[in-house]
Amino acid sequence: MLLDKQKAGFILNVLNIKWLLYRKLQTCILGPLQELSTIHQPDIRQRQLECILQILHNNGDKLVHGWPLVLGVIGAVTNDQGEKLIQTAFQSLQLVVTDFLPIIPCQYLQVCVEVAAKFGLQHQELNISLTSIGLLWNISDFFYQNRERIAKELESDLSENDSKKLGMPAFDSLWMCLYSKLGKLCVDQRPAIRKSAGQTLFSMISAHGSLLYKDTWQKVLWQVLFPLLADVQKLSSQASNVRDDAATGNILIHHSRDTAEKQWAETRVLTLAGVARTFNSKRRFLQPIGDFPRAWTLLLEYLETASLCQSAEVSLAALKSFQEILQISKDKPEDQKIEEDGKSNEQVQSNKLSSDVETEYDLSLWTAAWKVWLNIGTNSTKPPKVTNKSVKVYVPSQAFLTALIQTFPYLFEHIKPRFVTADLQKLSSVLQMALSVPVHGDASPFIIPSYPDITVTPLQEAVLQAMDVLIKAVHSGPEQMQSMYPDIYHQLLTYVEYGVRVPKYGQIEAKAFGTVKGPQCVEMVVDLYRITARHTAVINGHILENIIKAFRLPLSYKYGCPSPTTWMLVINSLLSILTIGLPVARKHESSFNGMWSELAQTFEEFLFSKSPSLPTLSVEDFQRDEAIDCKVVQLIRDDILSHTCSMPGDFVKKIMQLLNKGSIHATPSDQFIDTESSRKLREEFAKTCFETLLQFSFISKSQSEEGSITKVAVLSLLQRCQDVVKKYVEDERLSGKCPLPRPRLAEMASVLKAITTLISSLKKAPPGNVERGVWNQVIQLYPSLVDCTTSPSPSVCKALKDVLHEYKDLLQPLNTATQNGTV
Repeated sequence: MLLDKQKAGFILNVLNIKWLLYRKLQTCILGPLQELSTIHQPDIRQRQLECILQILHNNGDKLVHGWPLVLGVIGAVTNDQGEKLIQTAFQSLQLVVTDFLPIIPCQYLQVCVEVAAKFGLQHQELNISLTSIGLLWNISDFFYQNRERIAKELESDLSENDSKKLGMPAFDSLWMCLYSKLGKLCVDQRPAIRKSAGQTLFSMISAHGSLLYKDTWQKVLWQVLFPLLADVQKLSSQASNVRDDAATGNILIHHSRDTAEKQWAETRVLTLAGVARTFNSKRRFLQPIGDFPRAWTLLLEYLETASLCQSAEVSLAALKSFQEILQISKDKPEDQKIEEDGKSNEQVQSNKLSSDVETEYDLSLWTAAWKVWLNIGTNSTKPPKVTNKSVKVYVPSQAFLTALIQTFPYLFEHIKPRFVTADLQKLSSVLQMALSVPVHGDASPFIIPSYPDITVTPLQEAVLQAMDVLIKAVHSGPEQMQSMYPDIYHQLLTYVEYGVRVPKYGQIEAKAFGTVKGPQCVEMVVDLYRITARHTAVINGHILENIIKAFRLPLSYKYGCPSPTTWMLVINSLLSILTIGLPVARKHESSFNGMWSELAQTFEEFLFSKSPSLPTLSVEDFQRDEAIDCKVVQLIRDDILSHTCSMPGDFVKKIMQLLNKGSIHATPSDQFIDTESSRKLREEFAKTCFETLLQFSFISKSQSEEGSITKVAVLSLLQRCQDVVKKYVEDERLSGKCPLPRPRLAEMASVLKAITTLISSLKKAPPGNVERGVWNQVIQLYPSLVDCTTSPSPSVCKALKDVLHEYKDLLQPLNTATQNGTV
């Protein structure tokens, strides 16, 4: 037994000696070959590289510790040498990577990475640089597939002191070398190299980044990703915006990439997107890092700077990257399951434990993101100072503004617990300014939709989406959050104003152009008021009054609105809101004192608009519009005049004056006879107004309300009747043998019937309930009625006969007077 042990030990010593001799022999042979790299003669270098290629073909599988010397010779090629030398050397490198990676000792793999990266940086052959980046990707795949063996060998070959110097596991150091070399290639002067290296770097991090330890991730952030962002931002800002024809030669380049500035913009877009994607997909590795808040803040600063630059491509891409880091899903991504296959059991268990914990970032981090969003929104929508109109000013594109607003819902989900009224006011400012920014060339007015065919621009749709998210959160939130209702209404009503009045954007002239239509902000107001009308904040905030004020603008414009059917949407919405709000106003009288005068003014400006109807308006469309006017009078009848006891007297008097005015037929022409305009007399509207006046002039027959009569209604009705009768007599005299239009005859007959009904009602009332002035006005009508007896119209004559019969009870003999003592 002892003899066997001694024999084995002897054999082992012999093998070690043989191995050392073989290693020394390789060094003796390859060492002088490597020293030839210091010679600059091309022919000598060419023979040297051909010798290396022959060694690889014949004895590559026997090279063990000679690999550093061989790789040193291959990597000694510089930019000063010719294309042929570089091609020969690269041929050897390709052979090493494709055939000999599995047999190269793991401690020399880093040298292989460095040599491949050198070929990426050389400027003699573009295709070789691009191919070398592909070799780096192949090397990373080899690392991943052989991760356990490589990690084990590296740790066994590394001394304790060497491990401390590295500050990370040896296998992670190998990856760091790979990432660092690709990071340098990402800022190469050649656009194609930058693009290829950037795509490879971020794809590599995405595919294999799960192998790294937490401390290594910290180094990836601060030694690779953030330095890369800084370099790209600096070089992009320094790039020339003038096309260099000498550099491009005869190659045709698309206009979007024909300057260095545009080419660097592409690189900046790629880098921002890659870093943002890394923060999003690798958040479970980055979040536990101690200085993650600092990294998060720095990333936000880069995104803010890029978003505010005047390159449309970069600014839009920065916003999309901002969106990506906000869209954090709680579900495990599909690629995470694939990545876990490459982890040790300890790492998988650790990640499972961390996945059970809430993955939401600390609220302070989202607060920082909210501040950055506000800074981007405020600064990008700030109107530029126009000192010279001939100089073109920068105006953010609609696509940029849309992306900015679309970011808010994702961000709001994270800041909702700390969202207060001050934040809402800042948000409102950004949204309003974004909608005010003109489209390049002309201004895009924020027009209320054409009802019922509603279309919206993408920006308007994004604003509505943001408001909808906010409204839902406030409605389901605590009472403190619901105090924001007035500010939300103010925001929506501002959009209504934009619908009919183009918003100003600094000194830039805004021009409305035809068919742009805005969102359904009016309908959102109706839906919101339907669920909040009785809320204390809404009542105390005088929201109903504010709604009426905002709606008054498009209603007063009526046919003058930019969109021809805008006023239809607004008046229908107002009627719906009043149906809900008037009962609330009657219940809380003190909170609605200022509303009534505003409502009366709105009714007047809508029913008697100064904007004439369109000349092309058909009779059918006119009748449709008249029916809407009648709906307003019906609301006055059912929801206002039926509850006058809880309304100010001045308001009721104003409403009666409106009904009096509306009950008189009016024509668009000043002529007393106009057969064309008579087709568009608001006959049905006048009839509705008159019937409403008549209805509230009746005496109630109930005992509790006996003798109660609407004095204002009676006086308005009598005044209206007197005006119609006098005008009829005058027009009939002027018309001669030509008959008056049919609506005029129908109006006269209707007025005479009303007088008949009114006198009959007055006679039934107790004497004390009817003032003497009312009787005097009735009697003053009599001479005008007598003048109508010459009318040729049978319907007028019949009605006149009935009203004159009512006067028989008012005809009495004069009182007997005593003069000078005699009868």
